[in-house]
Amino acid sequence: MSNDHDVEKGNLERELDKLDHERSHDTSSSASVQLSRPALTKEPDITAVEGPCSNSEDILKIPQRGRQDSRSSHSSNNSSKTLSDNDTHDHQVPPHRSRSRPQSSNRSVCRDVEKVPRSQRRGLLARFTVIAEVTNPYDYSRKTKWLLTLVVATAGAAAPMASSIVLPALIDIAKYFDSSATVVNLSVALYMLSMAIFPLWWSSFSETLGRRTIYLTSFALYVLFAVLGGVSTNVGMFLAMRMLNGAAGASVQAVGAGTIADIWPVKERGRAIGIFYLGPLCGPLLAPIIGGALNQTLGWRSIQWFLAILGGGILAFLTLCLPETLKQPTSVAAPAEETAEVHSTSNEKNASAQDAIRPTMTRSTTRQSVQVKTRTYLTVLQRCFVDPLRIVLYLQFPAVCCCVFYATTTFMALYMLNISVQQTFSTTPYSYSSIIVGLLYIPNSLGYFVTSVFGGRWVDGIMAREARKAGRMDEKGRLIYRPEDRMRENVWIGAVLFPAGLIVYGWTVTYGVNPAAPLIANFFFGIGSMLIFAAVTTMLTEFMPRKASNGVALNNFVRNIFSCIGGAVTDPLIKAIGNGWLFTGLGIICLVSGALSIWAMRRYGERWRVTMDRKIERVQGK
Repeated sequence: MSNDHDVEKGNLERELDKLDHERSHDTSSSASVQLSRPALTKEPDITAVEGPCSNSEDILKIPQRGRQDSRSSHSSNNSSKTLSDNDTHDHQVPPHRSRSRPQSSNRSVCRDVEKVPRSQRRGLLARFTVIAEVTNPYDYSRKTKWLLTLVVATAGAAAPMASSIVLPALIDIAKYFDSSATVVNLSVALYMLSMAIFPLWWSSFSETLGRRTIYLTSFALYVLFAVLGGVSTNVGMFLAMRMLNGAAGASVQAVGAGTIADIWPVKERGRAIGIFYLGPLCGPLLAPIIGGALNQTLGWRSIQWFLAILGGGILAFLTLCLPETLKQPTSVAAPAEETAEVHSTSNEKNASAQDAIRPTMTRSTTRQSVQVKTRTYLTVLQRCFVDPLRIVLYLQFPAVCCCVFYATTTFMALYMLNISVQQTFSTTPYSYSSIIVGLLYIPNSLGYFVTSVFGGRWVDGIMAREARKAGRMDEKGRLIYRPEDRMRENVWIGAVLFPAGLIVYGWTVTYGVNPAAPLIANFFFGIGSMLIFAAVTTMLTEFMPRKASNGVALNNFVRNIFSCIGGAVTDPLIKAIGNGWLFTGLGIICLVSGALSIWAMRRYGERWRVTMDRKIERVQGK
């Protein structure tokens, strides 16, 4: 595309050099020039890569989509530039930023951010935020970015906590409602099903309404359905409220990763995603312990009241501490109205000559206006509630399909293991109480925790190493990162570790050995599976930089559906073939699928990425 905007080439680069030169004369300090342009130093600063670059022009050598040339609108401070009305750039790839900005570097000086006035802040109840909204989320200081990551991670703990907190109480719930264990297990399976489906709409709405509005709305509903679950009078009502509770809490599963992509550059996003996942993984760590203690002391209904209080606290936390981070919302009404007007104009042109010469033009104009409004409303409804299902079409891209497939098998194994722990240790030969069963979920959750803390930085280091090894640098000496580099020795270790943990767990509990053995196996399962989750999630945000939340929503959609199936069939399978053969078969499936996925991504990943970027507009219906 001849008018693509490239912030590192052409006239704009010369303008940046001129501005830097003038700034150096004003301050009479050569050190300031080095701080503002780290790529000019003798040794390139690889931490100064700002924007998502996996699909950028300098990497893939292909035209970028929907980007307008804004050289003429470049302002003197290089921090605010205007977009044309027809500019359709995505918030994930801010079109007016230099990747050599220093604020992402630990050694750099933070730039002044342009804050949005309180009266102009976006999102629901935006005036109550303590942290100010800024025009460019990448310009937040590192301290603020980590605080926002903590806020989103805390919100992300709610939905997984609600899915796991009832596990120690399932037997008591079945007795209370005079139901079977298989039926009550549906409270977990249906919860996972709702977490699979509803993020499609949460993700779509967040691109239009903004992140903040979706967070606050969904958590208000989360509190409501938790309360209704606590007052359930029969098992049907309990299952329905659990399902709706999962639908509300699922917003963070997709939108949360989008928020991380809003504020963090690719170079540091792996570590940020790892910290973000601490929330969703600390939920399952603490939930069974809390659920077991509450069930044994106050009864199973107290679990639902705890979730309502938790949701209310998170809602208040989000209201005060989370500003809007979406760079530029996608309008739905304006394109819908334009489509309706075009359709109406076409109908008028095709009208017969007799209709065209009618003397009562007012009726024709009124009828046309009504048709335009009606078609506009229908188009808006379609784009809001039907078009989000188009996200499934992303599976036609091999890179996305490969990532989602591997994450799905891993996540299904995780939830089958969770059901087995509750089922196995509550009966003979162990016969532990609810509190003890809750404590038995700690080892695998500790594995998740350890990998989240250290795994993200490790993967970011691997990406930098691979870029240096391949000599992938731009003309400024900055490293060029590619998402497929995240699948190196880290995922091979995970691909072997967690299936081995499954197999060891299955046979040790089958023979009733000391619980220390299966718990150690679960710890290594947690380490291995989290290595896979972190790599796959981050890769999806980089393969689809303009639709990061959509990629994560698709991943959640597929993997939670299979987790629902796994949760529903685990109990019958344990009774039929036992834990040993069940987890041996599951471990072999995970091992083979992991080896195939990693091999395919390493061999064909680059080719798939380039082809995907060229075809993705047709999937989005543009």
